[in-house]
Amino acid sequence: MHEHFSYIGLLVKDPILQKFYTAIILVMVLILVEFYVSRKVSTEEKRKNYIIPKRFSLVGLFDFFVEAFVHYQDGILGVENRKYAPFTGSVFLFLLLANLLGLVPGMAAITTTVTINLAVALVAFIYFNSMGVKVNGLCGYLKHFAGPVIGLAPLIFCIEVFSTSLRVLTLNLRLYWNISADHLLMSSFMDLSPILGVVTYFLGFFVAFVQAFVFTTLTIVYIQLATQHSEEE
Repeated sequence: MHEHFSYIGLLVKDPILQKFYTAIILVMVLILVEFYVSRKVSTEEKRKNYIIPKRFSLVGLFDFFVEAFVHYQDGILGVENRKYAPFTGSVFLFLLLANLLGLVPGMAAITTTVTINLAVALVAFIYFNSMGVKVNGLCGYLKHFAGPVIGLAPLIFCIEVFSTSLRVLTLNLRLYWNISADHLLMSSFMDLSPILGVVTYFLGFFVAFVQAFVFTTLTIVYIQLATQHSEEE
């Protein structure tokens, strides 16, 4: 895939490292913003200032995002499982901003490398499995892989473990190929016609949102599948 120009490339020549360092910078910025917003609403008195916002602010923007995202997750996991929202919300916000950064001229396209996407997929994989173990216990979590038929338990267990492990690849490759294809199309159409390229460029914003949304939704569903079994037994 053709790599577009990025300012960080003036310092780092390796395209993968360009995306890696850009991802690190993005994470650091998000952490700083989180500290800033947390301090702004750290007390009841401070929170009162944002109940009815008087003007646009970073705190108000985050409040809108958190409210919308939590309501969406409630529709899948239920209100009682809002404890997972900090993780799933962070995944969505990182991927959304990473995808959008790739549309900014001079910025490295973070999610067009398997390395970073695999890292995010592995974090999600470890998280939903650890939550499954935490809720069901290790034996209880492993037990649900065996299925209800005792005679077929060993076969079903192997198939279920294999299919669960494949989620790392599906999360990773779905994001990688869709974002990479989007950038390739934008580059090709821009060469053919600037007007067509601009139209495709704006469609890239939609693709950036959808891919972050799909990745996060699948993560939420995997959390639900991993943690629901103790309630069914």
